[in-house]
Amino acid sequence: MKETILLIEDDEALAQLVQLLLERAGYNVLTANNGEAGLAKAEETPPALILLDILMPDMDGWHVYEALRRITDAPILFLTALGDEHNVAYGLGLGADDYIVKPFGYKELVTRVKAALARARRARGEQTIFQTGNLWVNLDTHEVKVDNRLVSLTPTEFSLLSALVQDAGRTVNHDTLLRRVWGPEYSNRRDYLKLYIWYLRQKIESDPRNPKRIVSERGQGYRLVVEQDPEA
Repeated sequence: MKETILLIEDDEALAQLVQLLLERAGYNVLTANNGEAGLAKAEETPPALILLDILMPDMDGWHVYEALRRITDAPILFLTALGDEHNVAYGLGLGADDYIVKPFGYKELVTRVKAALARARRARGEQTIFQTGNLWVNLDTHEVKVDNRLVSLTPTEFSLLSALVQDAGRTVNHDTLLRRVWGPEYSNRRDYLKLYIWYLRQKIESDPRNPKRIVSERGQGYRLVVEQDPEA
C-alpha cells in the first residue's frame, strides 16, 4: 500500500509540482492550501508524513505545526523559503523532523522524505520488507536476498530495484524510472536504464539472459514480477 503524504502549501503551482514529484516517487499525495484545510485533512485521512509551509495567510506554519502535534505523531517536515539560521533552529527546536529550504531539488526532496519515513518506521520498531518468490528486499536497510543469500547491490542498483518494488506487478515506463533513480534531467537517457537493468538482472535473476523477475514490456518499460502475477 502506498504511503500517504499531506502537503500543506498555499502556492498552488509549487504544490502541483511537489505533488507530481512525490507521486512519481510512489507516494499518495493529499494537498491543502491553508492551515485549517490541512488540519481537517490530517484528521480525516491520517498521513504517514506531512510537508508544511510556514508563510501562509490564515494561520502560519508554526501554529499549524502545534495544532498538528495534538492530532498526529506523523513526521512533519517544514518546506519553506525561510532559510535563515534563526528560523531553521526554531523549526527544528519545535520538534520538526526536518527543514527543507526553497528552492530545493527533486532528489533532495524525495531523499529527505524517504529518510524521515524510514526514521519513523524504525522508531516504531518497523521495517519495510518486500518479498516475492525467492526475492527479499528490506527497503530501510537496503539488504537484498535471493534464495536467502545476501546480494550486494550498488546504490544505483538498489535505487532502481526500489523504484520497481514501489510498483511491483505493474509496468513502470522508462521515463518514470529514469526520473526516480537519476532525476528529471536524465529522463531521455534510456541507455543508462538499459545498462543498469542488465546489472540488476545479473544479480537477482537465475538466468539474466532469460529474465523471469524483471521483465521488459516492449516500448513501455519494465515490470517487477510478483509471485501471483498471471503474466509471469
